[in-house]
Amino acid sequence: MSYDHLNQRERMCLFYLLQSGLSLREIGRRLNRSHTTLSREVKRNKRFFGCYCDRAAQSFAEKREAIPRHKRRHSNEQLRCYVFEKLRLGWSPEIISKRLKRDFPHSKKKMRVSHEAIYQWIYNDTVQGGTLFKHLVRAHKKRRKQRRYGSLRGLIPNRVDISQRPDVVGRRSRYGDWEGDTMVGCRHQGRLVTHVERKSRYLLAGKAKDGIAVSFNAASLDFFQHIPDSYRKTLTLDNGSENAKFSELEDKLSFQVYFAKPYASWERGTNENTNGLLRRFFPKGTDFLKITESELANVVNMLNHRPRKCLNYCTAFEVFNSITGGALGT
Repeated sequence: MSYDHLNQRERMCLFYLLQSGLSLREIGRRLNRSHTTLSREVKRNKRFFGCYCDRAAQSFAEKREAIPRHKRRHSNEQLRCYVFEKLRLGWSPEIISKRLKRDFPHSKKKMRVSHEAIYQWIYNDTVQGGTLFKHLVRAHKKRRKQRRYGSLRGLIPNRVDISQRPDVVGRRSRYGDWEGDTMVGCRHQGRLVTHVERKSRYLLAGKAKDGIAVSFNAASLDFFQHIPDSYRKTLTLDNGSENAKFSELEDKLSFQVYFAKPYASWERGTNENTNGLLRRFFPKGTDFLKITESELANVVNMLNHRPRKCLNYCTAFEVFNSITGGALGT
């Protein structure tokens, strides 16, 4: 028998049947309720002098329902400290919520909170002048609507459109399909070249001194040489001029390169999402020429060891390293 709270009529019947001297089991049969539900009701809502009254019980229940559950969870200091600690590590509320089940498998009531409740904690903190919202991926105080643009950019000659890409890539049913992009630095000085494997979400990133195709290819060739040939199948890019010499990547890395439609960033959503994570460490206005290779490597390593919902809360490193036979090291 599924559980839900008693209503006002049921509480009145419970009160009069208790006054008649009936047992909770008998009352449960008459009300089509479990006797344990009725026992819980009596214990939670009885008056201070020990007697159960339907009117007082209804009043107590309504007062409890008026208190949001996320506020009740917020009073759990252990849970609150865990959530705030993981937020500061860059974990999303959804990751935190799901990871609790792995880290505290035997605390099903005490150490559980939904991702929406965590968002409410953050929003309430913002109203009070707090800065928890800065630990969110986009650091927004509220959700924003996505804008779309109607104009089209010039297309790269000899490009192969994403519509011709094999269906297996879209299904993420194999490893070796990548998405690439660049992140622009302050005053367009310096770039970060990023490539993300679609199935494992494994990130490769390197520096480029400018946004020309030669620099993009040099950075890409450098870190793809460490990836086994069998895991370099397709690469999906946007229509930026830095991708104009894509044929060199096809020749030297055995890639088949495809291009997303102009202003259709969602067609490379894996890469765009990962770039958003990188922006938490290198916000817009960052001079990438001043970022050291060691600093970049530390951030990439942190993201590759970050649990991901789409990977059942495993890390990209764990997934990709396992299928390459440990070739990535640690």
